[in-house]
Amino acid sequence: MNKKHQKTLEQIFQQPVQAGIAWKDIEALLKALSAEISEGSGSRVRIALNGVRAVFHRPHPHKETDKGAVVSMRRFLKEAGIKC
Repeated sequence: MNKKHQKTLEQIFQQPVQAGIAWKDIEALLKALSAEISEGSGSRVRIALNGVRAVFHRPHPHKETDKGAVVSMRRFLKEAGIKC
């Protein structure tokens, strides 16, 4: 995991919750953590990491995530055993 991935991870776990994290940066972080990412229908993205599975929606028309998506991603990462 490089510095950019570490910075994205810190943004996800930051308190208070930070909106506006670019989705492409979150996907790059997940790939660096060896997550399996597959496309669903529409904007759905299926993610599997350390035996934990989740479905997220890519943000559109904007490229940045909202606070709710960041909270969900944080919960997913915690369940998968990822800590900041």
